[in-house]
Amino acid sequence: MRSTESDRPFEAGPIACAGPSWGAIGMMSIKAAVPRAGSLRRVLSMGLPTMWGAVAVTYKLTCPLAQQNGLGARVATSAVFFAVGTGLIVHVRRALLRELRQARHVAGAAQGVLLRPLPPRIDGLSVAAAQMSADRGATIGGDLYEAVATEHGVRVVMGDVRGHGLAAIGTAAAVLGSFREAVHDEPELGGVLRRLDRALARHLRERAERDGTAAEEFVTVLLLEIGEDGELRALNCGHPWPYLLSGSAVEPLSCEEPLPPLGPFPLPGDLTGSQCGHLLPSDTLVLHTDGAEDARDAHGRFFSLAESLQGAAEAPPQAVLGRVFTALLDHTGGTPKDDVALLVLRNDRQHKRPSGARGTARPTTTNPQPTTHL
Repeated sequence: MRSTESDRPFEAGPIACAGPSWGAIGMMSIKAAVPRAGSLRRVLSMGLPTMWGAVAVTYKLTCPLAQQNGLGARVATSAVFFAVGTGLIVHVRRALLRELRQARHVAGAAQGVLLRPLPPRIDGLSVAAAQMSADRGATIGGDLYEAVATEHGVRVVMGDVRGHGLAAIGTAAAVLGSFREAVHDEPELGGVLRRLDRALARHLRERAERDGTAAEEFVTVLLLEIGEDGELRALNCGHPWPYLLSGSAVEPLSCEEPLPPLGPFPLPGDLTGSQCGHLLPSDTLVLHTDGAEDARDAHGRFFSLAESLQGAAEAPPQAVLGRVFTALLDHTGGTPKDDVALLVLRNDRQHKRPSGARGTARPTTTNPQPTTHL
């Protein structure tokens, strides 16, 4: 499992570029820096294999013992070549481990840039988020999320790019970069969604022109807007609806049929956000990708996210994350088949209950926990 917060010893200045393509530019900056830094090391690393080879050739051609056929001579020759082979294997193994550590470092840096650590509180909402990649040893998946406070309310995106691993990071960066700009510019959620759709189409078109192949890719996207009074509006393009935790109830936020995912189909003309009630004080929303509910155990049974959330309404977002991921790994035996991302938002605002809203407001949490990324 990979934290969205990473140890980044390098300077992130050239990566944080404005505009929808900042993520892709950041990745190119990282990739370009690695070969330059490692060129001298790669040249020097050739010295040891060359030396071992020279020793073996010199022994075979010049040593009188290597020309003899007696048992002692054969044992000595075998020992020399065994030592040479062992040295080469150890050297290659160390070189491969060094390259693997470097690749993981780069992947961790890209992860920290793409899925920036969320603050523990956003406009009165306690927040926690985490992502787990299906690729063993990988730190980057095809899932994306973000939460931003704007003059229009707190706007949240949760999405899932087709596929997982490094192949999906460019698409996720294009969508997230567009979202981070559009949420401040567009007064309506429909305008934000259209900006995401255009950014995705532009990214796929540019990739197809660069690679010479048609990019068949789609992204499921859920957009949420949480108003000052807790009013919820949503636009859903093929993504699972989040769960609302209110008291002892755990229910999907909506049962409306989502729009098709972004990419394969054009957006409809009317993109009015759906009204989904209110997020009352002490209520919690759990956004997730389909990797959570598609996870299966050894007998093929699906993981029940709703059951794992039972009794978690009063828990801070950080504890909800730990609870779900623990139950998920227990269910799958520690080997999930798809990327999984969770984003938990709890309303800790001290607002009165809005007129006509369901339920009764409960006391707010006075000491919200900071965001913890698993």
